Amino acid sequence: MTGEQYVAPDYSSRYQYVANSRRIVIVGAGPAGLFAALRALEIGLKPIVIERGKAVENRRKDITAIVRNGHVDSDSNWCFGEGGAGTYSDGKLYTRSTKRGDVSAVLRKFVEHGANPKIMIDAHAHIGTDRLSPIIANIRRTIIGHGGEIYFGCRVGDLLVDGDMNVRGVQLADGGRVEGDAVILATGHSARDIYYLFQRKGWLLEAKPFAMGVRVEHPQQLINEIQYHGTNYSPLLPPATYSLTTQVCSGSSKSGRPNRQHGVFSFCMCPGGVIVPAATAEGEQVVNGMSNASRSSAFANSGIAVTVGLEDLMQNTKTKSPNLSDPLALLRFQQEVEASVFRASGGGLKAPGQRLTDFCERRSTGRLNRSNYMGEYVYGDLDAMLPSFICDSLRRAFRDFGRKMKGFYTEQASLLAVESRTSSPVRIPRDRDTMQHPQLHGLYPCGEGAGYAGGIVSSAIDGINAINAISRTGSLSTDTEPVRECI
Repeated sequence: MTGEQYVAPDYSSRYQYVANSRRIVIVGAGPAGLFAALRALEIGLKPIVIERGKAVENRRKDITAIVRNGHVDSDSNWCFGEGGAGTYSDGKLYTRSTKRGDVSAVLRKFVEHGANPKIMIDAHAHIGTDRLSPIIANIRRTIIGHGGEIYFGCRVGDLLVDGDMNVRGVQLADGGRVEGDAVILATGHSARDIYYLFQRKGWLLEAKPFAMGVRVEHPQQLINEIQYHGTNYSPLLPPATYSLTTQVCSGSSKSGRPNRQHGVFSFCMCPGGVIVPAATAEGEQVVNGMSNASRSSAFANSGIAVTVGLEDLMQNTKTKSPNLSDPLALLRFQQEVEASVFRASGGGLKAPGQRLTDFCERRSTGRLNRSNYMGEYVYGDLDAMLPSFICDSLRRAFRDFGRKMKGFYTEQASLLAVESRTSSPVRIPRDRDTMQHPQLHGLYPCGEGAGYAGGIVSSAIDGINAINAISRTGSLSTDTEPVRECI
């Protein structure tokens, strides 16, 4: 009917008030933890969320200090804090994990808490870092307003496990205890202390292949011209993106080592974005990318990552000889490379890099392009810093990308090191049906940190599935009064 006013769909979820309900301890306030908490409210469980970092309002101040001073707060940074790493990585909501759960249900909850409803129909939806923070704060208000609890600045130091290997809660690093009927472990891919805790305790862990490489940066106008086929494109078009992947062989038969095939792919492409220092501790150099909602920067950047497995560690000559039976072998490799790049670049979160063509043609020119890195950008010989199989694979991949995307291979492009936090190099195993750890009854590892997700939406779905598994398996204890001691 003409003149009829459009009425937006009602995305309001039906949350229960759960102040006196059974308690579920959720470790981590990233997408997996927060969406697990929202799902708990829907089915009448009380979420108690424990986060080592700070609320988004205070976290922003610490991130500003990292950029200004070149020093990292190990509990509040680009990865740790309310919203997790996804809060400062553009808020990309595209996922291929459509078979794991209801993607639209996750998007509806974002809209419910303030996101633009356009994300429900956009093919590659994103929110933008600047707009995601208040949405995360709104989710916090929903959880607390319905009787849930969230505690910031609380780092978990241990799990509370009884003689029958039942997990009854967590012990905090400061000695406090938070008890509940089940524990969801959603700590993110950079909470290395949790992996080391599991190893000390003898709890099952597995090495998991991950990826490592560099962040490549082009002028955004160049990417627009490539993707929109020339300069005569409409100014109404959004900043152009790309997605690239290839298979290459690294190594040489002359070296006595067999050639090995690696996948190389673009990761977390940020049109109109900036590159950020994403280390989570002193002595590391890590880069990542992010964009605000407007994507108005003059630069486009993307991670270009090479797959890394245990078999690759034997070919690497820049780190210590690995123990391939160690479930943390790939984690140790990741740490060693980050520390090596930190030292070689002079510390202080300086990002070392080269022009793409200089790197591929092995020229040490000392020349750098202008960059949008949020810190100091310095010239560095990437071959001297990164494992040879990474550099060999990148060189072959960049030439292939140049053939697939004419103009990508250019001296206008810059490479910054090191892009190493693409995913977790460790998996915390769990039963496929119950989602519980094989040894620890009542522990539900989930999200990127457990090795079962790779982004905001897939992590959110995994957190929702963990709460559903708790409800479905009936693992709630008969104790109705868990003790909570968290300040």
